[in-house]
Amino acid sequence: MNNLVAELEEAKSGILKAVAAISRDKFNTVPFKDSWTAGQVSDHLLQSLGVDVLYGTTETTDRAPDQNVAPLASAFLDFTIKMKSPDFILPGDGPHDQQAFLTDFDNTFNKLITAAKTLDLSQTCLDFKMPVMGALTRLEFLWFYVFHTKRHTNQLQNIAKALA
Repeated sequence: MNNLVAELEEAKSGILKAVAAISRDKFNTVPFKDSWTAGQVSDHLLQSLGVDVLYGTTETTDRAPDQNVAPLASAFLDFTIKMKSPDFILPGDGPHDQQAFLTDFDNTFNKLITAAKTLDLSQTCLDFKMPVMGALTRLEFLWFYVFHTKRHTNQLQNIAKALA
């Protein structure tokens, strides 16, 4: 579990640095063809952090609680593949407020870190099913948040380079 908490803290720090590295006046600028703005990436990321699902309805898990961690890592940390966001977490057009994102993301990720430290991570969450994978355990959701955040940290770093 300590490894998970450390990874959550690292993912949080990485995204906050990546967003802060983009100037406020370019936060809502399209960096290149077919790209989201940094503001849209940030909006999408914040929408994806379902803290409530961790505290929602759960049941005892009838499989290894970490069964889906490796497949999640394999998919989300492969930066060579382009993924399509599910419609329910597509970002708005903006403009997006960079400072509000930094505050909201920090607060939300702190709640995830608290959940990692205090909840029974072996429980399966029933209030939301991931596309393709279905119901995940709290442990798997927390790792998803790590991997998804790292994926978008990489994306924001690429956006920052393009805007520089």
